[in-house]
Amino acid sequence: MIFVGIDVASDKHDCCILGSDGDVLSSFTFANDKHGFDSFLSAVARHCAEHSLADAKVGLESTGHYSINLTNFLLAKHLSVKIYNPLLVNMLRKAQSLRKTKTDKSDARFLAQLLFSDDSKPYSQPLYHITELKTLTRNRYRLVEMRSKLKISVNRLITVLFPELPGVVWSVNQKSCYALLLEFPTARSIAEAHLTKLTNLLSGNSHGRYGRDKAVEIRELAKQSIGLDSRATGFELKQAIRLVQNLQTEIDELEAEIKAVMLEIDSPILTIPGIGFVLGAIILAEIGNVENFDNPAKLLKFAGLEPSVYESGKYKASDTPMVKRGSK
Repeated sequence: MIFVGIDVASDKHDCCILGSDGDVLSSFTFANDKHGFDSFLSAVARHCAEHSLADAKVGLESTGHYSINLTNFLLAKHLSVKIYNPLLVNMLRKAQSLRKTKTDKSDARFLAQLLFSDDSKPYSQPLYHITELKTLTRNRYRLVEMRSKLKISVNRLITVLFPELPGVVWSVNQKSCYALLLEFPTARSIAEAHLTKLTNLLSGNSHGRYGRDKAVEIRELAKQSIGLDSRATGFELKQAIRLVQNLQTEIDELEAEIKAVMLEIDSPILTIPGIGFVLGAIILAEIGNVENFDNPAKLLKFAGLEPSVYESGKYKASDTPMVKRGSK
């Protein structure tokens, strides 16, 4: 049996191969392309008994998108692969030496040594639908995060242009307010707007919840506003609102795609009260195959929801916080 540690990077990967006795057999770098992958396989096969890749174990850190193609390639070649948490690897590396030495080659060797003493189960390729859900749900997370930041910008700009508006509407991020501010971005423009147009604008975009009375209230408030009358800031507000609306359209399309995949899976998770298509997809995507966890405690640890433990001598802490070192 040989143990192969790989330090993953964007354009190249460093590799270290240890023998069954822990001695270094080979150390080299290969490119992040088809030729590099093939040369890596050839190098590994040379050190395997009868050139059988079944005698090789490969270990690497979870490095996000940098390791996806390499991991898929290794699994397609039926290699035994183990993926380590970077936080754990970093803590173990620091515990081995007081010297602050870190290079790609030393990282590859450390991963091989970690693999040499590790008897945990190898990484298994998740099901196709689970992989698709992970891509979709993590993309949704990023889009929602972008939308949240833009909404903060919208609120900031409204505070400058018409600070009194939030006090008379349910939310400045509702459809009717967006329609109002896209047409009249400053307090002065609202104050000078025709009442009929203002009423129709609010009523049409609020399904009749805001009528003439609300239009009168907002216009009178705008006449007394201390807001800045700035054409440039008003233009920035309109751009921010349009970006929020565009992102919301993309999020809606993404959630429709998530729903389609969830309907194909027909998972029993949807029968749990309070769990819909999006939340169910997030749980399935992050957990993967629940059979990978021997008991509920291990699943809690994976999510970072288990309580931390602190003992020293006769003292044992009874009120400890959650670890929170799991998937966001």
